Amino acid sequence: MAFDGIVVASLASELKHKLLNGRISKIAQPEADELLLTVKSTECQYRLSISADASLPLVYLTSKNKPSPMTAPNFCMLLRKHISGGRIVDIWQPGLERIIHFTIEHLDELGDLCRKDLIVEIMGKHSNIIFCNDQGKIIDSIKHVSAQMSSVREVLPGREYFIPDTMQKVDPLTVTSEEFAAHLTGKPMPLAKAIYTSFTGISPVTAEEICSLAGMDSSVPAQEYSADILLHLYTQFEIYLSAIKEDTFSPGIYFDGKEPKEFSALPLSHFVNYTRVEYDSVSEVLETYYSTRSLITRIRQKSVDLRHVVQTGLERNRKKYDLQLRQLKDTENREKFKVYGELINTYGYNLEEGAKTLECLNYYTNEMVSIPMDPLKTPQENSQRYFAKYNKQKRTFEALSVLCKETLDEITYLESIQTALDIALTEDDLAEIKEELTNSGYIRRKYTKKKVKIKNKPLHYISSDGYHMYVGKNNLQNEELTFHFAVGNDWWFHAKQAPGSHVIVKTHGDELPDRTFEEAARLAAYYSSMRGSDKVEIDYVEKKQVKKPNGGKPGFVVYYTNYSMVIDSDISNIEELE
Repeated sequence: MAFDGIVVASLASELKHKLLNGRISKIAQPEADELLLTVKSTECQYRLSISADASLPLVYLTSKNKPSPMTAPNFCMLLRKHISGGRIVDIWQPGLERIIHFTIEHLDELGDLCRKDLIVEIMGKHSNIIFCNDQGKIIDSIKHVSAQMSSVREVLPGREYFIPDTMQKVDPLTVTSEEFAAHLTGKPMPLAKAIYTSFTGISPVTAEEICSLAGMDSSVPAQEYSADILLHLYTQFEIYLSAIKEDTFSPGIYFDGKEPKEFSALPLSHFVNYTRVEYDSVSEVLETYYSTRSLITRIRQKSVDLRHVVQTGLERNRKKYDLQLRQLKDTENREKFKVYGELINTYGYNLEEGAKTLECLNYYTNEMVSIPMDPLKTPQENSQRYFAKYNKQKRTFEALSVLCKETLDEITYLESIQTALDIALTEDDLAEIKEELTNSGYIRRKYTKKKVKIKNKPLHYISSDGYHMYVGKNNLQNEELTFHFAVGNDWWFHAKQAPGSHVIVKTHGDELPDRTFEEAARLAAYYSSMRGSDKVEIDYVEKKQVKKPNGGKPGFVVYYTNYSMVIDSDISNIEELE
């Protein structure tokens, strides 16, 4: 999600309510492009984190502290000299720009009261923190931008501060209906793109939301709509942005299961497939969203080696399986060679010497058949040659049938580990998967004196009717849940013919309500390779009907009688327990 002008407006509003008239007691610079300000207000103390990192620029209130370097950087020392102990007298956003101004009142060296601006620009790779005097001159910045680096604006001490207007965008809070229509119709591009390229602070997601609220197709150019329809769009545009003028924000995060997909300061009604969780503070939204995203990213990065092992194993086995299938196809004619041998024994006695074919009646099909003969061999030798071909292909078929099944089982097994890696949320999950791959011979075991015990539990949910449901996060947990934890009358769920988790519902001898069956099936659908599908077929059966095949891989089961249902994979309304 873009850190757009609406999110910045919400953030500026929150900071104004909490930090206005607060005094800056501490200034730290934990990273080269990051500040951490401690502000004491009349109510309590706040920590304000400001990052101008090119990949992840952020501004938010946080409760967490960060260690600072032993020697403070020059920019930090400059701020301490000027505004340490200063009072924040104003926090504002120019237009709907991704910029926040902090106006700070302090005493100078002579004891006179003066004001300075700390300006935070949240603009992707152009993000910066700029310190200016009350005349609009730059005193210093956390990143210096010279004329060689940018032809648009220099950010250097002594230069005039201004906001570069490179995109010629219009302030959406002051635009009239006529200007609105003129800007959109003047751009031969999809409607949503025309909106976010014409108006300041509007992100692509917000543009899609405005089109959705107006009931208009965002992919159609504005020129194809009439003036009345564009007026209707302008009305929805104004209504949606009126929350900024009225200071009525409702920050929230949109989750796909446990994974945060988007965040916003205003509701996004077109995200119907995601679950919205509302928060009291936009700072809490930003901190939660980015910390959760970074955790997921970190786990995915740490799983790269395991994914490489699994992917290599899958590619090798799939190539092997394709080759085996081709070889198996070559044995399809084995029965024909057996019949040829029998027919030569039956009709070959009156065959002329040196004949190249034998024309005879196939008494199995009651049709005439032409059998190729080796003219240098007797009929008996030709018969034996065909029987030898039949026996060879029969042995090949029997051996390949076994090998094909083993290879297919190995592919299915590796796909189940791939799904487990997709489910993994913690380092313990990865450690357990690594142990399974080691046990299976895909990773060489490193022998150490100290053996680390992996303490990892399956996911635990409770149904709306109060029944406990458990989800295995990998094959080892699936094995433990199904064959050691569950008892005979508990119910077992799994996505049909798809790698995924075993789901166990503890019944304690009760007959389960239909709603619990449906919720358990949704868990089985979500924690499978079919996650995100609207229709997933789920097999479910009492645990006593589930057996483990001899020599089967971890998590492999067989069952011969079962029930099935088709359900979606939405688990947003199912309560998860610790």
